[in-house]
Amino acid sequence: MILALWMPLVLSLVLWCAFEQLLLPRPRPNGKRPAFTSAIDIGSWALLYGGFVLLLQRPWFAMVVVGALHMVIIQVSNTKARTLREPFLCQDFEYFVDMVKHPRLYLPFFGIGLAIASTLAGIAAIVAGFWLEPSILLARGWQALTPVLATLIAGGVALRWGLSKSRPTAYPDQPPLDPNDELVRFGFTTLLWRQGRELVKPLAATTGREEFRQPMPQVPAQALPNVVIVQSESFFDPRRWSDAVREQVLAPWDKVATQSLVRGPLDVPAWGANTVRSECAFLTGLRDGALAGHRFNPYHSLSHQQVPSLIQRFKALGYRTLCIHPYPKSFYFRDKVFPLLGFDEFIDGEAFDEQQKDGQYIADAALANKVQQILTADDQPTVVMLITMENHGPLHLERQPEEPQQWLHRPLDKGCEDLSVYLRHLHNGARMVERLATTLQEQQREGILCFYGDHVPIMDKTYQRLGEPDGFTDYFIWSTSGAAQPSEQAMNIADLGPALLNAVLASTHHGARSPGDARHNAGSGYETFK
Repeated sequence: MILALWMPLVLSLVLWCAFEQLLLPRPRPNGKRPAFTSAIDIGSWALLYGGFVLLLQRPWFAMVVVGALHMVIIQVSNTKARTLREPFLCQDFEYFVDMVKHPRLYLPFFGIGLAIASTLAGIAAIVAGFWLEPSILLARGWQALTPVLATLIAGGVALRWGLSKSRPTAYPDQPPLDPNDELVRFGFTTLLWRQGRELVKPLAATTGREEFRQPMPQVPAQALPNVVIVQSESFFDPRRWSDAVREQVLAPWDKVATQSLVRGPLDVPAWGANTVRSECAFLTGLRDGALAGHRFNPYHSLSHQQVPSLIQRFKALGYRTLCIHPYPKSFYFRDKVFPLLGFDEFIDGEAFDEQQKDGQYIADAALANKVQQILTADDQPTVVMLITMENHGPLHLERQPEEPQQWLHRPLDKGCEDLSVYLRHLHNGARMVERLATTLQEQQREGILCFYGDHVPIMDKTYQRLGEPDGFTDYFIWSTSGAAQPSEQAMNIADLGPALLNAVLASTHHGARSPGDARHNAGSGYETFK
């Protein structure tokens, strides 16, 4: 009985605690954490191990399965920590499903070879487990499983008792906001457990940006400008990060940005990925504190709970509202969230074909063409939001440009190949901006272009050699009316939506104009981008 049941049980617990010390960042040892974390940790292990013993009827096999699952999560967490600067979160469990639906977005970062090897090893372990270890239920009867049932009960009791005794002094009342700090202080299991508790709580009924709760003024339709919003994938200005990057890479973007109403660095709540965090902050104006535990993937809550939004304000003014995103609309629950946020129409990847790709994804140029078609076909005041994909990683799956030094002052070190791929797509995005500005100028309505990057790109090997950027992206708000006194200021992305709404309302006195009308003052900074 000791060899068949108790030895694998003890060994499984030892491995569970030992594996956690492989995490990045490394948690404190169990003895240096609050008591309630040990209750959660051991109780969770007991429930998981006991459940697999009851399911498989093979304690040694259950030990291997629990240990393997734990190690997979740890490996994924460490990969995420290296590339995105945060550990595995409770919300990330759904990405295992997304990894099957959209393998290109996830598997290359984990390692395709490692994923294949892990799958084969798992299959081999399952076959070996059932073949080498006989069922303890058939060999010894239910009496042998009584200790396992006791472990399950003890685990649940330890969990409840530990929390009730430790909560007054050790358990923090605030929701988990800094996952790296939580991991070090409380350990991995408690981090996931606390986040899970927050996910089941709805957002407060009063959640919402005050500027988006105000009634909109009555504005004649002919006075409303067309508005184009660009959420540019992985966009930031690398010239302020590395002197190896040539100025010309963003020359088309500079033409527009230098004539904008306002521009500058943008503080975003994402690094390398998690576009939805920046996207939600822009559309709702909500900062992390207002979203509490939902900040890591806010669309979970917003898919069934409406909050005031920027797009709703535009609809109240009389706008037709569209989103163009060349990827499946169900990703991130956008197909459920965007109607609640106020979008009338969602044009996704089905509207594009393979010939419109540049690299792995639909080209930014194709999105500029689509905007031109929409604005030319209908004279109704229109808001179009573009969520680009061309510059989405993994960049290392693409071949380097034929002239990798085109956008660089000096040759790159080995391991920095991602940067030359990134700069080629970045330049394409800059050309898209120039094209959108031209399209807006060609319309009879005034036009406003709001542009921002969602996060910096994933280029961890490049960052190891050249240093990490500061994490800020870039933004601007540009108008066909020009800017008499262009200003530059840093901004949080949660404040960018209200700033855009104010710019639109301020522009409504200009009214309609003729295509290509350059009636603005010479000193206004206006220039035609044809």
